[in-house]
Amino acid sequence: MDQPKVERLLRLMALMSGNVDYTVDELARQLGTSYRSVYRYIDTFKECGFVVEKRAPNLYKLVSTPDDYPEFSNLVCFSDEEAHLVNNLIDRLDPTNALKANLQKKLAVIYDSTGIADIAGGRPMRGIVETLAKGIRGKKKVVLKNYESGHSHTVRDRFIEPFGFTTNYIDVWGFDLQDGRNKLFKLSRMEQALLLEEEDWTNEAKHEKQGLDVFGMSGRTPLHVRLRLGVMAKNLLLEEHPLAENDLTEEKGSWILDTQVYNYAGICRFYVGAASDVQILESNDFEKYVSDYVSKYLLKR
Repeated sequence: MDQPKVERLLRLMALMSGNVDYTVDELARQLGTSYRSVYRYIDTFKECGFVVEKRAPNLYKLVSTPDDYPEFSNLVCFSDEEAHLVNNLIDRLDPTNALKANLQKKLAVIYDSTGIADIAGGRPMRGIVETLAKGIRGKKKVVLKNYESGHSHTVRDRFIEPFGFTTNYIDVWGFDLQDGRNKLFKLSRMEQALLLEEEDWTNEAKHEKQGLDVFGMSGRTPLHVRLRLGVMAKNLLLEEHPLAENDLTEEKGSWILDTQVYNYAGICRFYVGAASDVQILESNDFEKYVSDYVSKYLLKR
């Protein structure tokens, strides 16, 4: 078996055995392959003795391994010295980097002996992830204690049916039982998550994950935007939105951001902060959005 195929199989194993539920199409995008190949890999798992559970028409989970296989988490390991070095490198990342806390938490889960903190920003993030994951697996309702809403600017308890995480556990998809809508809830804005063990989901048919762009905005209809970035803008983009790296290409001393967004609000905030080093190449609608934004918020005085 060639090396790229082995790497894809290992990545698929990790994705299918984690807390996040991915459809076959989503797995194909993550691996950069076709959905047909994903189905072939799933068949390979079954032939090797793995138990693959079908949870939806297009969603499969790897739920157990053969008795003589080692624990998957033990297949990759660091010595204490290596883990300490990796943690020091992560610690040098800018505090605003969205991946920093998640990388530290993942190391802490596996390598407790290194003393890497499993609490980020003073919040018990590991406990929140575990509680939400139990709610997702057991189809139970969860209370988000003192959730800080960025839209309503309020702090109150939210009652949800959690049904999926976004990349690196930054957000959780949940059906808001008070508003009757599917929403993204940021884990960093939760004081605590409480599992309602006696409260089963009652709205599963309404659960729907929407698209999520690299700026953290969700929606159903993608909007195409193409920007040219200078060095300063490119660095700022990757520091604040590291997942945008996959949509960047270098071109004659500058970088082209060719991406899809689901709401102009996120990319507009980035553009306004780095406008002197950014050129809009495509999207007249985005230009109008920026013009309206500047008129409304920056020129109103």
